[in-house]
Amino acid sequence: MQASTQTAAPSRLVLTGFMGSGKSTLGPLLAARLGWKFLDVDEVIEAEAGVTIAEIFARDGEPAFRRIERETIARLIATDALVLALGGGAIESEATRTLLLTAPGTLLVHLEVTLETTLRRCRGTEQTRPILADRANLEARYLRRLPLYREAHLSLPVDALLPEQAVSEILRAAFPACAKLHPK
Repeated sequence: MQASTQTAAPSRLVLTGFMGSGKSTLGPLLAARLGWKFLDVDEVIEAEAGVTIAEIFARDGEPAFRRIERETIARLIATDALVLALGGGAIESEATRTLLLTAPGTLLVHLEVTLETTLRRCRGTEQTRPILADRANLEARYLRRLPLYREAHLSLPVDALLPEQAVSEILRAAFPACAKLHPK
């Protein structure tokens, strides 16, 4: 586990990682343990736009979606006591990455999984994730994003962890003073 050198406890946790890494599973668990609010950026965008992400891509293109995504993230990370799950591609935008890495009180957490874990966890979702059917494209996307994900303040391999174990590891790294008070 690689961790940052942040000294103050974060006021928000932002989860990033490839599809199947557990952002949507771990986010609500983390929020519940902390007594914080959980939001998924993609769900916020869809609710505000009144259409799906796929429809935004088809209608306006990826650059327009990434602009909306960056603006939504910038607005949401102004909120304290928040666990925020990013879409897997959000990290590809340098402006978004910089925002997440420099926003005071924000701890960017990379949930790292192997490509094999992604394929196993996402089996059966090919209808909503057509990229899964194109192994070469999927692998290229994974390899392109991995070094960007690893720029996060905290990078945690989660392939072999149960959800509650991953939550405990994230909380231990994010709030080390509390971990000393409540060791596992």
